[in-house]
Amino acid sequence: MNSANEPTNTPPATAGPDTTNSTVAPTATTATVITNIASLVTNDPSLGDSSPLGLIENAAVVIEGDRVVWIGESSKAPATDNQFDADGRAAIPGFVDSHSHLVFAGDRTAEFNARMSGQPYKAGGIRTTVAATRAATDAALEANLTRYLDEALRQGTTTFETKSGYGLTVEDEARALRIASRHTDEVTFLGAHIVSPDHADDPAAYVALVTGEMLEACAPYARWIDVFCEKGAFDGDQARAILTAGKARGLHPRIHANQLSYGPGVQLAVELDAASADHCTHLTDADVDALAHSATVATLLPGAEFSTRADWPDARRLLDAGATVALSTDCNPGSSFSSSMPFCIALAVRDMGMTPDEAVWSATAGGAAALRRTDIGRLTPGARADLALLDAPSHVHLAYRPGVPLVSTVWRAGVRSAG
Repeated sequence: MNSANEPTNTPPATAGPDTTNSTVAPTATTATVITNIASLVTNDPSLGDSSPLGLIENAAVVIEGDRVVWIGESSKAPATDNQFDADGRAAIPGFVDSHSHLVFAGDRTAEFNARMSGQPYKAGGIRTTVAATRAATDAALEANLTRYLDEALRQGTTTFETKSGYGLTVEDEARALRIASRHTDEVTFLGAHIVSPDHADDPAAYVALVTGEMLEACAPYARWIDVFCEKGAFDGDQARAILTAGKARGLHPRIHANQLSYGPGVQLAVELDAASADHCTHLTDADVDALAHSATVATLLPGAEFSTRADWPDARRLLDAGATVALSTDCNPGSSFSSSMPFCIALAVRDMGMTPDEAVWSATAGGAAALRRTDIGRLTPGARADLALLDAPSHVHLAYRPGVPLVSTVWRAGVRSAG
């Protein structure tokens, strides 16, 4: 049983520096100390209490450049020329949003309104966004992307992954990834979002395009490859072919798995050592066991269930089995139009069986594990200096006060960017 969501199968890091707990001596003239932190979530039990959150009360953090160089009690903080008084606020690592779809144009308000009036969610609604995205200029797509990134940053998200998937032509998929790569290293090629409307009568030809010319054009801009393995999108054999082709081109797999129905997605994710299987709403006992005994993270996306009135993923079942769980927004214009990680935390606690501690861990260190990163999602010496101060004395308020904008100040890579 993994009652606090500490990963039992932490995957190897493939990005970021070696983050040890050795303290680096700060240089007084260039370092900044944040003092009077009421409660600091480090996600490192060796630094704080024995819980997976590694809590330190009355804490301080010293930042130099883009790194954390010291963590400890505020009364013991080294002197620096630059100081910031947290004034009794809680501090957490910046949120790691490991699943989003932010390169798009258009609006699906009518679809949402219809769904809230009784029509079921179906994967085919993606075609509406595909048409709008193809018609948009590069400038319009980038402006939309940065708008939502700024929105997310104000709510404490300091690392995000985002995908293509709303172009579904060689040119449109490549330009989506090119635009995204200007804003994050965590870029995912999702040409296999749905079968392109241009190939509706010949899905095999579209799979050949995705695994051939489209992959070649997109791979230089991406780190990951993804596929929507679902009825109405791609079956298990098609998904395996796409992900295998991506691996051969140097992209690592992730997968939309078991969102709308039971299916082969989770088993395929584990078979191919995917970094994450995302959604995980409909799971057999064998699926849960496979995740619990693999390095594949189960990324849960409660915004999608909220916005589609679907069944909630059973986070408690996964955690009790020993699986590593991440939380993410799935921010997209159709099925989860929210960039708020605090909102996802509140939903996970209220409706998915998670404790507040587990939900905060999953939204930070869990997201980092889903991206196979060790330099983010935690506040330890050597980690990237990503942290958020809350207008609250404890991280529990993220679930305790849902809908309240608690994030007051954010540092991203050592730069104070809000508050």
